[in-house]
Amino acid sequence: MRIAVLADIHGNLRALEAVLADLPRRGADLVVNLGDCLSGPLQPAEVADRLMALGWPTVRGNHDRQLLDRPVEAMIPSDAFSAVRLTAAHRDWLGGLPPVLHPAEGILACHGTPSDDLAYALEVVAGPHHLRPATAAEAAARIGATPGAGLILCGHSHLARVVRLPDGRLVVNPGSVGHPGYTDTEPHPHVVFAGAPHARYAVVERGPSGWSVEFHALPYDWDAAAADARAAGRADWAQALATGQLGPA
Repeated sequence: MRIAVLADIHGNLRALEAVLADLPRRGADLVVNLGDCLSGPLQPAEVADRLMALGWPTVRGNHDRQLLDRPVEAMIPSDAFSAVRLTAAHRDWLGGLPPVLHPAEGILACHGTPSDDLAYALEVVAGPHHLRPATAAEAAARIGATPGAGLILCGHSHLARVVRLPDGRLVVNPGSVGHPGYTDTEPHPHVVFAGAPHARYAVVERGPSGWSVEFHALPYDWDAAAADARAAGRADWAQALATGQLGPA
């Protein structure tokens, strides 16, 4: 079985279309979307329409939840930009997304960790401006038990990574389709960036010896995406989209 895994599209239609154009080359039997689909100063409604039509198994990310669980005036700017552009049908679709799903036998899909859509599974914020990879033991403690699932798919950090846990389970983060860098303040101020502006996703395949993982980084018109973000007043997004880099938080 070959499964394409996407996460963190963040309303970037151009990046999503690059992935969609590439998918037929990979021969995937299934496509799984790990959430944070729409939030960002780009094309949230158009991405929602595209995803609703595709009908992929999709996990609810923290930003998907935040688009529904608070008033617009209490939202962060990226969520607020998206919220006012969504239709009732888009909101109904978001409201129906599960926080965790089992897209195939032996696989668990979540956004952050199975119990917390705001937690990093494979990274640790060790102090102000200090993000480091989690050890296998730290990742196992964050993920917890996943009965019957030897493959865990997660997003949220926007960083492509694969980690084998001490008990043999494999954890895969495909990276971000549409948002290669961001700043956050919890639990300490920190910056996350991929280093290059490509649209990212992964393909996992179950073989006789276990799961193999392919990471893909695709070019697309990131300068046009950056121009959209700049026109929306988001210079931080424009920098990340155009370069895959960000300065200190």
